[in-house]
Amino acid sequence: MKLCLKLSGSFSATFLLAALTLMWTSAFAADFPKPPNIVLVMTDDQGYGDLGFTGNPILKTPRIDAFAKESVRFTDFHVSPNCAPSRCALMTGRHEFRSGVTHTIFERERMSLKAVTLAQVLKSAGYRTGIFGKWHLGDEAAYQPGRRGFDEVFIHGAGGIGQTYAGSCGDAPGNTYFDPAILHNGRFEKTKGYCTDVFFLQALNWMDTKRKDKPPFFACITPNAPHAPLQCPEEYAQRYAGKVDTNVAKFYGMIENIDDNFGRLLAKLDEWGLARDTLVIFMTDNGGTAGVKVFNAGMHGQKATPYEGGTRVPSFWRWPAAFKDGGDCHALTAHIDIFPTLAQIAGAKVPERVNLDGRSLVPLLKDPKAGWPDRFLFTHVGRWEKGKAEASKFANCAVRSARFQLVNDTELYDLKTDPGEMKNVIAEHSGVVTKMRAAYDQWWSEILPALENENVVGPKVNPFKEIYWQQFGGGPAAAVTK
Repeated sequence: MKLCLKLSGSFSATFLLAALTLMWTSAFAADFPKPPNIVLVMTDDQGYGDLGFTGNPILKTPRIDAFAKESVRFTDFHVSPNCAPSRCALMTGRHEFRSGVTHTIFERERMSLKAVTLAQVLKSAGYRTGIFGKWHLGDEAAYQPGRRGFDEVFIHGAGGIGQTYAGSCGDAPGNTYFDPAILHNGRFEKTKGYCTDVFFLQALNWMDTKRKDKPPFFACITPNAPHAPLQCPEEYAQRYAGKVDTNVAKFYGMIENIDDNFGRLLAKLDEWGLARDTLVIFMTDNGGTAGVKVFNAGMHGQKATPYEGGTRVPSFWRWPAAFKDGGDCHALTAHIDIFPTLAQIAGAKVPERVNLDGRSLVPLLKDPKAGWPDRFLFTHVGRWEKGKAEASKFANCAVRSARFQLVNDTELYDLKTDPGEMKNVIAEHSGVVTKMRAAYDQWWSEILPALENENVVGPKVNPFKEIYWQQFGGGPAAAVTK
């Protein structure tokens, strides 16, 4: 999501943003405690309304709810409307299109090899880095997280366990959410148990070894739950049987299992004496899915749409040593802000060639009511047919400011009076629309040259399957010899 400050006069928005960032860095870096351990938990396909804390009347998430009460809570926090794009924007601090990610499959989920990642920047500041769960930014060797800044890699392939598409995006053959084969630092391990339990346990084991080292750690825990297929231990689904339909019961069961694992994570940080000096972030990767028909927090839209329900997600940040009071922050914030925020907190230097779209959230973490200049955030669902990028400029897109959202260049919503996006007021705010259109035109002209994956031809064999067959046998070659 490209950022533009809404300014009058001749000042350059880009120049002012850089100046503000430098000012904020100088003002807040001096009174930070030592760089914290960082644990980022991002779930998959869980929407803003899929938590007890955000008002869901059926779903039980007591551990995340209690954590939220202790955290700085960004109530107007946005991500991309799909999973791979959100992960790319988070990892780069830039709109995902700038790194060539315009889809979740067909090679268009591959994060450009020219991109500098958050993990690389944190590693340059002395952090130990690990990822546990979903990557979804390229399954070919050069795109893997082990070559993008992560020391420890424990992931499934593709967008979900067991998924396979033509080209490079595919998981290990025969994988399910129970006892999955997981790629661990280049070799598969056949695990035992439910996938979310497996990912959290592996992350905790890794943190347990790293906590004894002097350098801090960055643990990125990214379970594929509650993404479909909807599979969870039966006892979790049974807790919602009769209250919602079968699929939603499984979906809610998957989330309650996440809540249990999140509670174990927090308990371990307490047990190890690390809770005070660890920044823990909980968020999700796009708008709601299976649960929106039950509760969507009054929003319009869901995953893969440019409306509020497609991009607004929970975002809770707790670091007791630095952010003591918590509370709600209503500023317009986004996943692109995570990179500059964590770089500042870690004392890491961002390479000069990296032109970030995001800005540091540190002023808001220190004071949720701090001043926050308005800006435009840009959303595009992507997913157009091959060769249709240029023609898809106004298909499933939005421009967002603190007050207004322009959708598909034809719908304008005043979110202060109409948060559910029910009334199109485009005829009443021509000046606002003119500014938003001009900003979007400029953004789109910058984006088109960066779409490097649009015509890529993928490999004939999925890379994860190839590794699996090399390790355990089987595959097309074995079938031919029989």
